Amino acid sequence: MQKQSINYIQHLSTFFGMIYEDGRLSPAHISLYMALFQFWNINRFQNPISICRGEVMNLSKIGSKATYTRCLKELHEWGFIQYTPSFNPIKGSLVNLYTFGKGSGHGSGKGSGKGSEHGSGKGTVRVVGKVVVPSINSINITNKRNIINYREENEISSSEQKIKKKVSSSIFTAPTVSEAEQFFTEHHATSLEANRFYNHFQSNGWLVGGRTKMKDWKAAARNWMSRSKEFNKPPTNPLSTDTTKNYSEPL
Repeated sequence: MQKQSINYIQHLSTFFGMIYEDGRLSPAHISLYMALFQFWNINRFQNPISICRGEVMNLSKIGSKATYTRCLKELHEWGFIQYTPSFNPIKGSLVNLYTFGKGSGHGSGKGSGKGSEHGSGKGTVRVVGKVVVPSINSINITNKRNIINYREENEISSSEQKIKKKVSSSIFTAPTVSEAEQFFTEHHATSLEANRFYNHFQSNGWLVGGRTKMKDWKAAARNWMSRSKEFNKPPTNPLSTDTTKNYSEPL
């Protein structure tokens, strides 16, 4: 086995740049490659790695053996890996993973996306001129702007809704006679009292104390009912006499 020095971030950045440019790659190819990369990482980037079909399928979430085999062969044909199948049930198949990234002394690689390959199966280096395709950076910038714009629009929309709610709550709407009667009835008051309440405030333009514009007619109605109970109490007679008192006694 040959151990390689791998720039983890540069390798994956280059790989995702290749994904963007290569229309042949499907989600199954990408998932399978990432699973192989993880096994390569576990083996400290030594080539080749021995793979078990069940483990790789489970990690890549590929449920079909036919899809798994097809994707392995296509990744091999397209230059992403070197795949050596094994038909021995004891020995696993062997996979060499190429090193992707910007290198020096490993070929020209002028950013065509195809790059160049050097070496034999072990420790093969595949060089791609540009680690990340510029258009991907542009997409990232656009995505960030879209996220910022989305948040700003949501904040503006939320502020507008709060303002509308505040304005709508500050606008007073006078009740109808039937609404007043229903409210008074629910609070065990008479329809006659409801009509008195309605006529009183309807005549003065729904002003509280004759000056302030009413904000909540239900609160005013509850206050009216509370005061009417006090007014409707039978008056006490201050001149009432006590029948038990003996008025022949001196004061």
